[in-house]
Amino acid sequence: MADMDVCADIFNRWVDATAWMPRVHAPADVQRYYREVLFANGEVIVADCQGEIAGFLALAENGFVSALYLDERYRGVGIGTALLREAKERAKTELRLWTFEHNTGAQRFYRREGFFPLRRTNGDNEEGLPDILYSWRAVSFSGREA
Repeated sequence: MADMDVCADIFNRWVDATAWMPRVHAPADVQRYYREVLFANGEVIVADCQGEIAGFLALAENGFVSALYLDERYRGVGIGTALLREAKERAKTELRLWTFEHNTGAQRFYRREGFFPLRRTNGDNEEGLPDILYSWRAVSFSGREA
């Protein structure tokens, strides 16, 4: 919970800096949601870089990644990959997540990390933006295949 405000701030700054992303919740409402829902009902993995929060990943019990955001200064240096690896380790068999169709950088990143698209919507979310459901499944090998 001590990291909640910084994580909410990372998300709020991303929304404000992303031209195609509408602001549907005031920053204070985002903080309240993070405190009452995101941090209260699931695991939040925080990336600490020399005492600063570089990013975070929110993981629900069912292997659903509900948030993965990095502070702008820490993008492109492997922190997102490290957060996803930790989530894969905790989930063991499968992870799922949504990303917006406009977020082509995130799509490239998730595909590089072994995710594949399951389905698309035309904007069945509160932002009203088309999005894509991605999935990752662990590969299991029998003794003969290894």
